[in-house]
Amino acid sequence: MLNEKPIEKISVVIPVYNEQESLPELIRRTSEACERVALQYEIVLIDDGSQDRSAEMIDAAASEPGSHVVGVLLNRNYGQHSAIMAGFSHVSGDLIITLDADLQNPPEEIPNLVAAAQQGYDVVGTVRQNRQDSWFRRRASRTINHLIQRVTGKAMGDYGCMLRAYRRHIIEAMLNCHERSTFIPILANTFARRTIELPVTHAEREFGESKYSFMRLINLMFDLVTCLTTTPLRLLSVVGSMIALAGFAFALVLLVLRLFLGSEWAENGVFTLFAVLFIFIGAQFVGMGLLGEYIGRIYNDVRARPRYFIQRVINPQQQKLSVEETEQ
Repeated sequence: MLNEKPIEKISVVIPVYNEQESLPELIRRTSEACERVALQYEIVLIDDGSQDRSAEMIDAAASEPGSHVVGVLLNRNYGQHSAIMAGFSHVSGDLIITLDADLQNPPEEIPNLVAAAQQGYDVVGTVRQNRQDSWFRRRASRTINHLIQRVTGKAMGDYGCMLRAYRRHIIEAMLNCHERSTFIPILANTFARRTIELPVTHAEREFGESKYSFMRLINLMFDLVTCLTTTPLRLLSVVGSMIALAGFAFALVLLVLRLFLGSEWAENGVFTLFAVLFIFIGAQFVGMGLLGEYIGRIYNDVRARPRYFIQRVINPQQQKLSVEETEQ
């Protein structure tokens, strides 16, 4: 095993979007879990453009004397993964743990992730046990996991669970990537040498409701397909070639049948022509949709706009260190 740098400090990164009801309990339980690890720690809360009092509550929590909370306030909603990347740019720990704010993945699992990382793993993933989500959410998650596994070739069990731990060098590698659409668990695995997955409990959502609507899940699936690989374009070429060959063969069959049986056998070929036309139109629409996804992604990258814009950072500990350095 490679000689890994010892873990002296952990950073827990939590994106927050309209979670004012769960925030007090989230901070309390996360702090208690970190205290059990007996290491230095910080809790980085990123407000992803919340429309409730979440930003004010993060500001208040980070401003308390002796607080371990670091607040990062974004100017608008950029999405879960962009918010996490914003948090990554302000962590100071040797091990970075991501966690959702809805408390469905209990913060009490944090010591288990730290223990696994201390064994030399670069990435510690988790698999949710006895999921408490709706049938639709479970089914959609299973479909997306299967899609990722087929595309990437990495047999991770649960890519949708954000309760994960990353070594510092993995975070730095991800921050050096400049693509606009980022799916953090997959991106991290491309840089990891050793990975492991742990089973974790999954609780019912006590506060608010899920931020992933049906359309958000559809958008996530398209993002995953187009940001991971160009395989769909290759498959489109293969399928298009097969359809073209099938159409050519079908045209020969129609010609032969027309010569031997006449045109009356299939209503003068009207319905057959409609069927062939629909096949080609469907193939064209699929192709245009996929090409549109890739062209849109190229357009976003060419514009080179930042993933996020940080409006304000509240970090009393860092400010205190700056004052002490100035006085010296």
